[in-house]
Amino acid sequence: MNAEVRRIAPPECFAARWAGGGDFIDTYAAPLASADTRGLEELARQVLAMPPFWVRALLWTRDVSMAPFGVKSSTAVSEGARTAGVARIGFFPVQQRTAEELVLGADDIHLDFRVSIQLLVSGAGPRRLAATTAVRRHNLLGRAYLAVIYPFHVLIVREGLTRCARAGRTTS
Repeated sequence: MNAEVRRIAPPECFAARWAGGGDFIDTYAAPLASADTRGLEELARQVLAMPPFWVRALLWTRDVSMAPFGVKSSTAVSEGARTAGVARIGFFPVQQRTAEELVLGADDIHLDFRVSIQLLVSGAGPRRLAATTAVRRHNLLGRAYLAVIYPFHVLIVREGLTRCARAGRTTS
């Protein structure tokens, strides 16, 4: 894992406002190469749409193990968005898009989640790509689910940001 990916305080973003200081929120950020000119959507696709095998295996395990509880599979989330004419990045439906932020997410019986992908620019420092995840749990199933998947969430977000930052260094 890339030590440059760091957990940071959530920046001003839709996911942070949506969470409303409630249930769960975290943000991780990775510095981008100064010559990296990729746009926000391309960066988001790099983070979310091309996971390595181990992430796909975890997602399959999640889909199979949660099916008896009536939780939507990643395929069902993706197909629901496609049927509704909603853009997707990976299986994540795009909820909102601005020049500064891309918001993805879905609602389900156990929890709702939003992911804000942003480019952070500060004075003389390097641009950073931030992923803020916010969750609203609805019930005991949602609380148990988040407790179980949280360690994997951290690994997956950090891996996606690391992969994206590395790709920018090799193409810059």
